[in-house]
Amino acid sequence: MGKKTPLYQIHIENNAKMIDFSGWDMPLHYGSQIQEHHQVRSNAGIFDVSHMTIIDIIGCQARKFLRYLLANDVNRLQEPGKALYSCMLNEQGGVLDDLIIYFMNEEHFRLVVNAATREKDMAWIQQQAQNFSVSIEERSDLAMLAVQGSQAPKKLLAILPKNFQNSVAKLKPFHATWNESLFIARTGYTGEDGFEIILANQIALDWANKIIAADILPIGMGARDTLRLEAGMNLYGSDMDENYSPLEAGLSWTVAFKPTDRDFIGRVPLEIQLKHGKHKIMLGLILQAKGILRNHQPVFVNEQQIGEITSGSFSPTLNTSIAFARLQAGEYQELTVKVRNKQLVAKVVKLPFVRHGKACY
Repeated sequence: MGKKTPLYQIHIENNAKMIDFSGWDMPLHYGSQIQEHHQVRSNAGIFDVSHMTIIDIIGCQARKFLRYLLANDVNRLQEPGKALYSCMLNEQGGVLDDLIIYFMNEEHFRLVVNAATREKDMAWIQQQAQNFSVSIEERSDLAMLAVQGSQAPKKLLAILPKNFQNSVAKLKPFHATWNESLFIARTGYTGEDGFEIILANQIALDWANKIIAADILPIGMGARDTLRLEAGMNLYGSDMDENYSPLEAGLSWTVAFKPTDRDFIGRVPLEIQLKHGKHKIMLGLILQAKGILRNHQPVFVNEQQIGEITSGSFSPTLNTSIAFARLQAGEYQELTVKVRNKQLVAKVVKLPFVRHGKACY
């Protein structure tokens, strides 16, 4: 038996197929992964993401510490509630984790990191914080829900307290607001509009039931994966890990090399990679034949293997198979992927595959 989130009862009541995910009992789907995928693209769904790790960084040197810890620059966060996506790197420039950071106030920043890297992340952050006047607090008292989909804003706003509706409605992407009980951010992992909600464990179940009663249906982790893949969003452990830098994971845009005098962990190896320009690259693939692209399938050009798929699946929106592939540096238009001993042609495209419910290709 794994750890259970405060929403475990909802999963059981809705006949979820439960799986182990990094030591947590989590719902894969509630009957049909594809139907749940379309529900988010066309309407709205609620995800239990309470397995994620919430960490508060508090102290007079919180900003200074995070400018050193993260590859992106938290000096971009000047307005309370503003959020930033970043990678956290090791000394070699490899990705220890990807995360979102929120600016609460000058002495309080909030990180949301991955469940699978929980212990590693906490140990690393505490180790790096030794020379800074900060405290590191894991918020195991908090749960997290994601309400995502084209109709998510309208449906969620309707059930929020009236004195809170206006501030939530005005939220721009990657901004958050909060009251005495709810922290709500306009962020997500689906490529659709929506919100991520952080709240106390003891009120999470009641709020989840209230959200479901507003015709925002529960969605499992299977659809979460195909939604993020269509949206061009990386998954830690598949598309990036300690062996690859952000430049090799299609995340160069998350690295702030300016100002040039900011010292951050992993900076020098990244600058060397950037200068040489021979590092591996991440591209999108759309299969041009029947078949399913899967993780680790080899990718070829002119019968020479040049890389492999990092994430692959059937796309319910495009009705074909899609994938991310890490490849040798180069210019590509068509490649072949080895699928069950057959070489199948795949078109090379820029990410994302789907934007706001509409196919890009």
